[in-house]
Amino acid sequence: MAHHYPLMLHWTGNTLDGTYNRNATVTNPGKHALAVSSAPEYAGSPACWNPEDLLGSALATCHMLTFLALCAKAKIEVVGYEDHAESVLDTVSKVTRITQVHLRPVIRVTRGTSMAKVVELFEKAHKYCFVANSITCEALLAPRIVEA
Repeated sequence: MAHHYPLMLHWTGNTLDGTYNRNATVTNPGKHALAVSSAPEYAGSPACWNPEDLLGSALATCHMLTFLALCAKAKIEVVGYEDHAESVLDTVSKVTRITQVHLRPVIRVTRGTSMAKVVELFEKAHKYCFVANSITCEALLAPRIVEA
């Protein structure tokens, strides 16, 4: 069964103005509005989320949630997760796209936890992550596991 996640993207401006506004708002009933723009390199606002940020965020969040679900099922106690993700926008063969998303989380587990099992579940999460299965860019995984 398919699930649907509608959103509203609202922008106003005038593209005939050479410095037209790139800022917009994403809304969804019951959720906080999200200010979005193009990246500063494309005349957008550095204070707003841009598509490159959002794609990396979507992958990082989905991967984390999938990983946590796998750990819960395997009875692995994870007590903290802080990812330092990065999207890479590049032009390859005259096509500009996100070519990589680096996931570099610090994963906190309780003392005595099998580090090998945590790494195994982290890598397995990529296979089941909805967003990872939906994108064509390479997702690079580099977790750092630390004991709490």
